[in-house]
Amino acid sequence: MIKVSHLSYSYPGNSRPTLEDISFEVKDGEVIALVGQNGSGKSTIGRLIAGILKLQKGSVQIDDHIYSKGDGLRGNVGIVFQNPENQIIFNRIDDEISFALGDLASNEIEQRIQNSLKQVGMNEFRNQDLYSLSLGQKQRIVLAEALARRPKYLILDEPTTMIDSQGKEKIYQLIRKLKDDGYTIICITNLADEILMADRTLILHQGKIVAKIKRTELVQKSNLLLKYGIHLPTLLQILIGMEERGIELSLKDYTIAELLNNVEKKVKHGC
Repeated sequence: MIKVSHLSYSYPGNSRPTLEDISFEVKDGEVIALVGQNGSGKSTIGRLIAGILKLQKGSVQIDDHIYSKGDGLRGNVGIVFQNPENQIIFNRIDDEISFALGDLASNEIEQRIQNSLKQVGMNEFRNQDLYSLSLGQKQRIVLAEALARRPKYLILDEPTTMIDSQGKEKIYQLIRKLKDDGYTIICITNLADEILMADRTLILHQGKIVAKIKRTELVQKSNLLLKYGIHLPTLLQILIGMEERGIELSLKDYTIAELLNNVEKKVKHGC
């Protein structure tokens, strides 16, 4: 469990706080989406939870440990940023992943490298130089590096922003698998499709949480996403259109093709 309590934060030289009195909880096994326009403070929250930024006011509780000041990086929290090239240090994949593992025994490091690359579907690329990989493949290596540390919690800070559509889909599949494997994930995003993977969506505006929306409420509360400049996922737009026509469907992990097939069945049977 992650519990953020009354978190406020200001960057030097800014006329107003980046975050003001932020409080929320993330339950074990949940996927939470933090959304908001640029400058809303969502990335700052991720960095404060991970311990990259020092806490100024408020606290972060991770399981039984409460942090109320700068205590350094949290060992059970992994974080991945939007540009993998800003996180990569080495050219060899083994060097990159093992760097995150400190002084573990060599056989343990080898096992963790194998396991983490398998988790992200990159074990066949192990002997390739990192510079030769695509951005999407590099992002999966950075995620493997985070997973090799065996964190309980993952913070993904706009992990697909710089990646092409094929690379995005591979990351989406991976996020779904990680959730099935029991990871707790905070996904910081402005991409509509990533909202659909979350159990809850928190909307930030000018450093404050202005709405908390459960996945089951997305159709009914879609106006809040629009109000704060968040584009609606195509799947959600279709569901809203169906509801306006009297065809009600629950929000599940549909592909658009599966959704349309369900609509066709309902129409044939008179809804």
